[in-house]
Amino acid sequence: MTEESAPRRDPRVTLLLWMLPLWLVISSGVGMWLYFRKQAAAAQEERLKIATVVSKEGLQDDMSKLLGFVGERHTASEVGAQGLNRAAAMIEGSLGGANAGYTVERVRTPETGVGTWPILVATLRGQDAKLDPLWVVAAYDTRPGSPGAEANASGVASVMAAAHQLADKSPKRAVSFAFLPHAYDADAPLMETFEALRGRIGGASEVLVVESTGAAKQLMLSSRNAESGALRQVSGIGEVVGAESICLEEDFDLSSVLFETGLPTVRVATRPVVKMDEEDAGAPDPAIHAGSTGALVTLIQRLSDS
Repeated sequence: MTEESAPRRDPRVTLLLWMLPLWLVISSGVGMWLYFRKQAAAAQEERLKIATVVSKEGLQDDMSKLLGFVGERHTASEVGAQGLNRAAAMIEGSLGGANAGYTVERVRTPETGVGTWPILVATLRGQDAKLDPLWVVAAYDTRPGSPGAEANASGVASVMAAAHQLADKSPKRAVSFAFLPHAYDADAPLMETFEALRGRIGGASEVLVVESTGAAKQLMLSSRNAESGALRQVSGIGEVVGAESICLEEDFDLSSVLFETGLPTVRVATRPVVKMDEEDAGAPDPAIHAGSTGALVTLIQRLSDS
């Protein structure tokens, strides 16, 4: 009786057994190469950011555009809607890759009857990803009937200028500069926009709400949180004032509203809230505006390096 020959292995199976681990090694290598290439590209992008020092000429130019070419910015009319379009384009163009070099993120907000506009976020990367970021917030809309020169256009210009000056810095914690499309126009979806901002922020070390920055070179800081780090970092660049010195009668206070959503907000300005019946059409003195914007830059640097 003869022994049966052992079955021969299909050569295709043998080839597959050789190819599978080889494919795993190659695919892992390619994946690692793509990862490090992406990291290198991101680092290169950070290095390519262009810093521009705050100047009265730059602020004057931005204010001229906001009050002239851009004009009123609200949802109450087609003219106001066009103003929102122009303001968003101005901010994104100024901070984007062709200028300051930021990657500008667009956070969706609700539709309105005349259009939809994003929350614009430009982030300066921090050295320590474990630290909660610092947020600096301004709103680019206005009340109908006003170009919002001091109410918020001065603040928008200051935050843009601060983002430009800090573009090539490497702070300990990340700094996110955010621009809201809805804050002062009562007919806009305000609370939905604030909730969208809160959802995007998540955790934050502090949220600086920048409004009127053209009335004086020294800053006025106000917060419901007595332990706020910003209130302890204001020496030499401003003063801490009580909420009663900021909010007048029933006038709108963005920082208080954001505080109610659970964000650690601090109002940063150079004067109390602009009253509803104020005309608010004149641009601030450029030298004073530059002084307060420089103080804002110092405050951001102190907080982002702490």
